[in-house]
Amino acid sequence: MTDFSLIETLRFEPDEGFVRLKLHLARLRRSARRLGFANPERAESELEYAIKGATSPLRVRLTLDRNGAIAVTNAAFTPLAEDTVWRVRFAQTRLSSEDKLLRVKTTRRGIYEAARAEYPATEIDEVLLLNEKGDVCEGTITSIFLDDGSGTLKTPPIACGLLAGVLRTELICQRRARVARLSPDDLARGQLYVGNSLRGLIRAQLGV
Repeated sequence: MTDFSLIETLRFEPDEGFVRLKLHLARLRRSARRLGFANPERAESELEYAIKGATSPLRVRLTLDRNGAIAVTNAAFTPLAEDTVWRVRFAQTRLSSEDKLLRVKTTRRGIYEAARAEYPATEIDEVLLLNEKGDVCEGTITSIFLDDGSGTLKTPPIACGLLAGVLRTELICQRRARVARLSPDDLARGQLYVGNSLRGLIRAQLGV
């Protein structure tokens, strides 16, 4: 398949600039190299141009197509309150652990959109997906983390069929999280979190 672009969604804060910028750019370059896309050498300068003069938090979305064309858009962003708890449920839609494209962030999002459509947005904040083996993978827009009381968050391995999230990468590098296969039953035995680079870690409550 070639009819997709790579995506990076970043958070911009006026006082600190782009949050986790180096990790986002590293993932973009790595994904482009792996898929044979042109090198995104202008990505950082395009991002800086897009937020020139900004005085409030922004959600910034960058896309890179196979030929190296970059497009950047931004929108106002309101950070979540610290005490936010998201309502989450599992989808019937399943991911395939054999689908290598799930490991990179692209505009190919049909399976995530199908999972999200299983529940009304007024009732659920995020939908979690399993793979064909029943392993916990990720949310439609978030990585999954479990606090089981061991002192280190657990997060599913990429081999299960999921995105190498930027927040996930940061937490693993900081040794605040480690890779471990998780089952739905595991999530019921600890404190569940979901999160991404834009929103950070979010406490979550799993519905039935």
